[in-house]
Amino acid sequence: MIAWKRCTRMAASTKSPAHRDAAVGAPLPHDSAHLHVTGRASYTDDLPEPRRLLHLAVGMSTVPHARLAAIDLSEVRSSPGVVDVCLADDITGENNCGPIVADDPIFAVDEVMYAGQSIFAVAALTVDAARKAARRAKIEYDELDAILDPLTAVDRKSFVLPSETMVRGDPKAALAAAPHRVSRRIYVGGQDQFYLEGHVAMAIPQDDNCLLIYSSTQHPDEVQALVAHATNRRASDVTVICRRMGGAFGGKESQAALIACVAAVASDKTRRPCKLRLDRDDDMIMTGKRHDFVIDYDVGFDDTGRILGIDFEMASRCGMSADLSGPVNDRAMFSCDNAYFLENVRILSHRCKTNTVSNTAFRGFGGPQGMFGIEYAIEDIARQLGKDPLDVRRRNFYGKTDRNVTHYQQTVEDNIIDEIFDQLLASSDYESRRAEISAFNKNSAILKRGIAITPVKFGISFTNTLLNQAGALVHVYKDGTVQLNHGGTEMGQGLYIKVAQVVADEFQIDLERIRIMATDTCKVPNASATAASSGADMNGMAAKKAAGKIRRRMTEFAARHFSVPEADIEWKNNGVRAGDTELSFTEFVQLAWANRVPLSATGFYKTPKINYDRSTFSGRPFFYFAYGAAVTEVVVDTLTGENRTLRVDILHDCGRSLNPAVDLGQIEGGYVQGLGWLTTEELVWNDRGQLATHAPSTYKIPTCSDLAPDFRVEIMQSVANTEDTIYRSKAVGEPPLMLALSAFHAIRDAIASDTNPMPDLRAPATPESILNALGTDAA
Repeated sequence: MIAWKRCTRMAASTKSPAHRDAAVGAPLPHDSAHLHVTGRASYTDDLPEPRRLLHLAVGMSTVPHARLAAIDLSEVRSSPGVVDVCLADDITGENNCGPIVADDPIFAVDEVMYAGQSIFAVAALTVDAARKAARRAKIEYDELDAILDPLTAVDRKSFVLPSETMVRGDPKAALAAAPHRVSRRIYVGGQDQFYLEGHVAMAIPQDDNCLLIYSSTQHPDEVQALVAHATNRRASDVTVICRRMGGAFGGKESQAALIACVAAVASDKTRRPCKLRLDRDDDMIMTGKRHDFVIDYDVGFDDTGRILGIDFEMASRCGMSADLSGPVNDRAMFSCDNAYFLENVRILSHRCKTNTVSNTAFRGFGGPQGMFGIEYAIEDIARQLGKDPLDVRRRNFYGKTDRNVTHYQQTVEDNIIDEIFDQLLASSDYESRRAEISAFNKNSAILKRGIAITPVKFGISFTNTLLNQAGALVHVYKDGTVQLNHGGTEMGQGLYIKVAQVVADEFQIDLERIRIMATDTCKVPNASATAASSGADMNGMAAKKAAGKIRRRMTEFAARHFSVPEADIEWKNNGVRAGDTELSFTEFVQLAWANRVPLSATGFYKTPKINYDRSTFSGRPFFYFAYGAAVTEVVVDTLTGENRTLRVDILHDCGRSLNPAVDLGQIEGGYVQGLGWLTTEELVWNDRGQLATHAPSTYKIPTCSDLAPDFRVEIMQSVANTEDTIYRSKAVGEPPLMLALSAFHAIRDAIASDTNPMPDLRAPATPESILNALGTDAA
């Protein structure tokens, strides 16, 4: 049985029929829930297909690094149903889909850099015809030496971007003087986003050389810009629309541009609508994933476990191009403290160029890998000193008035990690369970149980300051209904319903009056990606400002019209009271319209206080921090390496939650996705540089049966955000994923022994990884 704690609404019987519940803070269902469960939610591939639509398939490289000696597409062109073929020469603009650095071609020219790189596209009358034809290409390669792992890249100084170093204090001297010291090399794997809806885009020619793109993307603005560059158009000639995605997790932030650009190039060449939908195998082979890291650390500490100095050297597999690897690796550097004060620290970050797919954003965006390193070090410190890792963690937590400045010089002003630990330790019965587990393990030769508690402190904002902006467009119609547009995208995370709740409360109307519109670049321009956990923070505030403008106009009008002070205008219960006059919202809107009051407005928000100098890695990159902690208990079969999660206790900080039901779902889902990253989801490349795990038959995401039978999740109550966010809420998209670090360390706790107190466990902790960590103990 799964146990959890949820917030509940006030019983209906306690309110009068005319009373309207506040929308913000209510645990309301997802706006598309009724469509999801009935199969009526339309995704990009479900949209009506225009006449003369062509379906596309991509021809990919089969080798990781080679010169293209010859490309024979004659059999492709002659295949049944094929209408045309597109190559790099057919691109009228720029052959690039790299979001930051122009180093990622739409179609390869002269040289291929990874197995799976796009070389050409086929346009055919059906999906099957296109995919079958693409496999008939005859390509001759002059193979070149390939770099397939980050350590080889470091040895050969192969980098997509220069290595970066961040230093605070004198770590070298602190390490030399430390009474205790531990050093280790650790490995943490990557992760495929494995969204339910794969990548898809449809390009439709419009009047006067304009182009309409339907794209499954987290970043319509970027798709618009890159399609415009690829097709030699202006941004104003390209419209990108996304109503919803069937999951994204960062995998559709930059990667969607390639799919849209291929569709656009083919549409231009054929003068027909074109759609590209990748099947699961091609999607996993072609598109980027979470970066895998190799991390070396050397940590010095005192008798109590307090860290005196630490040195990190990180090497991440970035793949063949830069993509988003710069900011991902920067975030890993920021996050290598997690919740701990590091007085003397050096972080060296290598952004390794390998002949594998270019890795990209994934929920946490480098933060999980940085936290993985420090949590491993904390565990090693505890085991060397014979202490409970809990005590070492608490010994190193950030303080409130001292020891409260990060290694990038941001003061931690909202620290509640001690309060979270206090509450979670009590509710989870951590100490008594640890004693019980110790007794169990003494009497069990094969099955071993383990338990761990780990914290999360995660900074909220784009580290690139200019991206912290959002826009919204709100219309009020004569019948008293509202249309809501903003730049955020919906990928199942509940952004749309949260923003609608904000607008409903601004107008004091029921949610049923609000129509949430698809994200559309012709409605809200220049929008940042829906990423960095900032979607509700920024778009919610922009929408509130837009609705607030309309409300102020209407309030000013009512004061004049009814000759009452503005202070006597009251908005409540789907209506307005102006002195002794009461009107329904619809009546008030019609009156305002009849008196020529503008009922449409834009809203704009830019995150305050943040400032960051990347040249010195210092400043305030984050508006605030989100906190949480988890206790996980596991059992491991030491003969097979199989393991099960037995119980999970989570306490997470959402500030004043905009929607506790949605936030609870994000916490639960984030933890389970993190559990997959750290225990089951293994990416394997063979010695030919080909991804071997490119389908659910070989790549194992967690299923319902992997969920702990006792799964308890609670949102921290009565702790408002100290910063002036939307209704003092906090972001909840990414931070919960790192709660699953407790599961990994619970496994490591289970397999530790007197002869092997610090097992060398790699992530993901698959049965094979566990058996390798057990070493001779496995016998």
